[in-house]
Amino acid sequence: MNSNPIGVFDSGVGGLSVLRHIREELPAEHLLYVADSAYAPYGVKTPREIRARTLKLAEFLVNQGAKALVIACNTATAAAAEMLRGKFALPIIAMEPAVKPAVAATRSGVVGVLATSGTLKSAQFAALLEHYGQGVRVTTQSGHGLVECVERGMMDTSATRDLLWGYVQPLLAEGADTLVLGCTHYPFLKPLIEEMTDGRVAIIDTGAAVARQVRRRLVESGLQRINQEELGDVAFWSSGEIGQAREIMSMLWGMPTVVEALPPAYQSDQVEPTPVG
Repeated sequence: MNSNPIGVFDSGVGGLSVLRHIREELPAEHLLYVADSAYAPYGVKTPREIRARTLKLAEFLVNQGAKALVIACNTATAAAAEMLRGKFALPIIAMEPAVKPAVAATRSGVVGVLATSGTLKSAQFAALLEHYGQGVRVTTQSGHGLVECVERGMMDTSATRDLLWGYVQPLLAEGADTLVLGCTHYPFLKPLIEEMTDGRVAIIDTGAAVARQVRRRLVESGLQRINQEELGDVAFWSSGEIGQAREIMSMLWGMPTVVEALPPAYQSDQVEPTPVG
């Protein structure tokens, strides 16, 4: 039994969609969350750049006492999960687009995947298609610009609607009746997608499955929190502008949050931030 926190990180605020599932699955566990918003989106960065950032974030969380790490980002998983597992002797739970459950769910035989370009081009995604995509047609769409919409808190604006429809419509035109959200930012756009598709499309993300895997890994390793009766604490950090981070993260988390600045030692000078806005 172990009362240390679980560390969760993402390229920005999108991983809060995963953190919510972890909170529901493991309410007694203390949680740490880092949004690397100064460097979002990861999908346009090179694997070397992503590995540099994820290593910094993992080191920060481990130094905060994390007993397990969750890479709440599909792109970071594809680029850096193997590297992180080679460096840290603690459970590391990662993401992958939910191709397997989508293949099981489709009735039309066509699955649409909306993800970042980094995820779609990865060897990990190619392996998923090879293992689970047999017998169905998988059509993909890179959601360029959607991460930035969520990072700005623009979940229901005309500009976001137009951008999102431009990505969803081609998948529907291909006959997709099941849509995989292959980026942790995208679940925050799920209400818009449901509205656009009149609820006719099954929308699948992996947050709940990741939360269940976190539970399994803690149980297997004997790392559950000792006191299961008390609600765990949640702490937030961001590498982005703190005023904006507090506003957006409070909105997405569903309650006011105290967000601290990621310390300078973990603000890598090897990667230039991608401006948002």
